[in-house]
Amino acid sequence: MISILISQVGRYKWVSVLTPVFTATEVVLDVLIPYITASLIDKGLMAGNIQEVYSYGALMLLMAFLSLAFGILAGQCSAMASTGFAANLRRAMYRNIQTFSFADIDRFSTSGLVTRMTSDVTSLQNAYGQILRVSVRAPFRLILSIVMCMMIDARLSLIFIVAMIVLSTSLYSIISRVARLFKQVFRQYDALNQSVQENIAAIRVVKAFVREGHEQTKFSQAAERLYNLYVRAESLMALNHPVMNMVVYGCIIALSWYGAHFIVGGTLTTGELTSLFTYVMSILQSLMMLSMVFVMLTQSAASAERVAEVIEAQTSIANPEQAVTSVPDGSIEFRSVRFDYTATPAPYTPPAKKPAATAAALLSPAPQRHKRSALFNVSFEIRSGETIGVIGGTGSGKSSLVSLINRLYDVTQGSVIVGGHDVRDYDLTTLRDAVAVVLQQNTLFSGTILDNLRWGRADATLDECRKACCTAAADEFISQMPNAYNSRIEQGGTNLSGGQRQRLCIARALLKRPHILILDDSTSACDTATDAAIRRGLRTALPGTTKLIIAQRILSVRDCDRILVLDNGQLAGFDTHERLLQANAVYREIYDLQMANAGDFDAPAIQKGGAS
Repeated sequence: MISILISQVGRYKWVSVLTPVFTATEVVLDVLIPYITASLIDKGLMAGNIQEVYSYGALMLLMAFLSLAFGILAGQCSAMASTGFAANLRRAMYRNIQTFSFADIDRFSTSGLVTRMTSDVTSLQNAYGQILRVSVRAPFRLILSIVMCMMIDARLSLIFIVAMIVLSTSLYSIISRVARLFKQVFRQYDALNQSVQENIAAIRVVKAFVREGHEQTKFSQAAERLYNLYVRAESLMALNHPVMNMVVYGCIIALSWYGAHFIVGGTLTTGELTSLFTYVMSILQSLMMLSMVFVMLTQSAASAERVAEVIEAQTSIANPEQAVTSVPDGSIEFRSVRFDYTATPAPYTPPAKKPAATAAALLSPAPQRHKRSALFNVSFEIRSGETIGVIGGTGSGKSSLVSLINRLYDVTQGSVIVGGHDVRDYDLTTLRDAVAVVLQQNTLFSGTILDNLRWGRADATLDECRKACCTAAADEFISQMPNAYNSRIEQGGTNLSGGQRQRLCIARALLKRPHILILDDSTSACDTATDAAIRRGLRTALPGTTKLIIAQRILSVRDCDRILVLDNGQLAGFDTHERLLQANAVYREIYDLQMANAGDFDAPAIQKGGAS
């Protein structure tokens, strides 16, 4: 973990080295000043030698000025090093997060990643600054002060040794307990951030259902748990100050008592006792700073583990060593696919060629379905350029199925073949550039309409964008906006309706000119006429592209070349609309439910005996 964090210092390593150098120089000068003070008192004031007073006074002023200068330099270097370190940590985390699969994001959670990039990194930034300055200043000053005390009077120095032992034992007892509490604190931060994130993202739903009180209660409970943990941790940390004060006052009393006896006995001078008082305060201040460093390091240790975990995390979906860098066509094949969101994908070894079905394989018992399988034993083939409808009830595995095509998730068992190659053989960028996905809940970014459309292809011209929008039935409402394609979209597309956002996302996907276009219930917010217009446009757009249209309405898929029917994660049928109506019970049931009373589910049923 330490090596991972240290590697992120990067180009700030020189200021990180200079900070302790400047700090150590400052400490040396500080520690020597009381020693010079003793000489000023004994050789100047007590001896009545004004020339010595001037000489030692000038030397003290010079040392104080140099100490100030080196302190300023140390502070500047420390600020540059700690803030640069934090910036590098955030870059490294963000860069690695971009490689995460959906399964990796699920494992860390969105709120957890936000906490790690904000609160945890800030904690490490503060700790790093303390390490560079205080953790050098305190022990260095402590050691030098003890050495100077030993030089003045070794007998009185034993007082400091005893004080250090008492203080170190107390600090260790406090810190070991606080460390466990801070690990719980940062886990609770995740829960608090999750509550805030969910509430803000769904604020319209919260207000529509008048659930502000419920959300406030949920947030208050999370905040209360965080409060209780912090109170327990801070209460233990607060013991540090009374223990420190007890040791300080004990040392002062002991030093005064024994020092007075030694002065009367003639074995100690007044100047030396004055210096010892200065050094005892310096020693105890150093111990106090060390205790603060230990507490901060204890607090940041939990953050360090969480940050390092993200930086060193290996994505569960990575490029193969000899990746295929081109997708020949849009053909798709699923071979005995099983997929569990919570399961670890089986190890994959690229086959030399498509395995032939052996007698042993044909006679082997059928695989047993796991109760958590989102997809189970799914096998089918789609030819390049076909338009395929995908239909099934809620939870039947439609979205899970299409997430495997562009390798947002990896199969648990079996294989997904695109363009004649297993998707795990492709370079990820190549594969995902060849597959465009339009989700039901798509995201638009703050900027102009053109900016959002060019996410599909950065070099798309205005005419190409307009053509894609015409196909997606979006040009009509865009033309009515004040600045047309240069109109501003707010963050998340909040100034557009749900149907308008979906149509823009479809146009954005069309601009990619993909081999495979997946529309995952992406017209659910559109009215029937707009849905029909989009389907008409897609028939002629991208003629060589394989299109998968996931829909809840049979009207949206009935004109597809073939329709894939899913039921509880299994393939229930795959054929044309007419043949499925004749031979597939699941599809027929969906059709009957939707077409009864001309699709009007609210109309009263007609009695068997006719109208009354």
